[in-house]
Amino acid sequence: MPAFLTAEAQLMHIGGEQVPASSGNTLPNTDPTTEQALPTVPRGSAQDVYAAVRAARTALVDPSWAQMSADTRGRILNQIADVLEEHGEELATIDSVNMGAPRMLTSRMLAESAEIFRYYAGWPTKIFGTTVPTPSDRLGYTRREALGVVGIIWGWNGPMAQLPSKLAPALATGNTVVLKPAETASLSTLRLAELLQATDLPTGVVNVVTGLGSEAGEALVAHPDVAKIAYTGSTAVGKHVQQVAAETLKKVTLELGGKSPTVVFADADLQAAARGAAAGFLGNAGQACVAGSRIFVQEQVRDEFVALLTEAMNTIFTPADPFTPNTITGALATKTHFDRVASYVDSARDQGAHIVTGGTRFGDQGYFYTPTLIDDITPDMRVVREEIFGPVGVITTFTDTADAIAQANDTEYGLAASVWTTDLGTAHTMAAAIQAGTVWVNTWGEQANMAFPFGGYKQSGIGREGGLEVIDSYTQSKAVQIAF
Repeated sequence: MPAFLTAEAQLMHIGGEQVPASSGNTLPNTDPTTEQALPTVPRGSAQDVYAAVRAARTALVDPSWAQMSADTRGRILNQIADVLEEHGEELATIDSVNMGAPRMLTSRMLAESAEIFRYYAGWPTKIFGTTVPTPSDRLGYTRREALGVVGIIWGWNGPMAQLPSKLAPALATGNTVVLKPAETASLSTLRLAELLQATDLPTGVVNVVTGLGSEAGEALVAHPDVAKIAYTGSTAVGKHVQQVAAETLKKVTLELGGKSPTVVFADADLQAAARGAAAGFLGNAGQACVAGSRIFVQEQVRDEFVALLTEAMNTIFTPADPFTPNTITGALATKTHFDRVASYVDSARDQGAHIVTGGTRFGDQGYFYTPTLIDDITPDMRVVREEIFGPVGVITTFTDTADAIAQANDTEYGLAASVWTTDLGTAHTMAAAIQAGTVWVNTWGEQANMAFPFGGYKQSGIGREGGLEVIDSYTQSKAVQIAF
């Protein structure tokens, strides 16, 4: 167990100092596997957010950051990647203990996090303006400049997986930041802030305020000196973030919920499709915005596929202690969330759906829920329409490609999808027709390169993370015209 997790309490990071909440109040943390207490974190208030924003604004104009060369900024991002690699096992352990994710998964997340920082370390020297045609007695050009102070708020289901996709491009483009991690999974962020002190990152460039979304998060979104909010979380809260941010016309990028379809055609490798479909909604106990929780199988192979899927669910994806080797499905993150997931399954039963497998608590300690598959569903059921964020999938059949497209798109969400087929024409047709920001074919959840954009259609978000597009979302363009 890392020493960081044996302390009674941890502190926030504002302006290079470790500080408690100004109120002195704290928030509890619980290990969802053992239900044992973890270190408390400060319950930051608006006052603490104001202090963090002041520190970030001071750092923004300080020559140590504002006049830093692009080469040096890139070198610092590589230093952060070094930190993530050197302390990856510790940070992965903290996340697994704090929110119940399998250790195998959090280790992979940390490795990918370091890769993200290395990818963006190459960008500071490649952010260009342009020259504009003008008369001979004029010079016209554009500059791409940092937005200013960026507020970053993200989810509890993968703290060290989600943060780099926001923090790395924010720093690469010269912004300063205030981080507000999820109140139930703040510990790895606080530890990372400690570790960043060993890099050449100037004081105040990265600040961390912990606390409730309704208090610290609300204050950060509303603050007039915050130029942008980058948010990952539920669609309902994302809508509220956009409304509050509109009062000061700050920029927002929103990576929100999903109800992703998994579409299995009769010509697919059904064994591979069953394992892929199971991974799609059971990895991290279903606590993933891209979870493929709506499964559509072509009617002529329905029985064979359900048998293969059920077998995979009950063997490969059996819930276990996150630190047990090869565990893919861990615990749900909190007791409150466990109860919420269970209530969805209960509602399906009440509405006449059939529980093919699962539907109960797993074990007698920790917030584990059995991998659950539900059929005999109707399109209006809550388990079909709403994001459950747990190890629960629903399955139904389709007839042909047109029917598959119609059912896959029958949702307010559009974050991701997967299609399983050996027909290249079908694959391209489905990829073009499905309304989602990411479509995987004969795989699920892969990100082969950091240059891929990630984000959602419809109510799954605004904007993209990753690749070139995100650089534009953390910068603004200035036009300059000079008369000779």
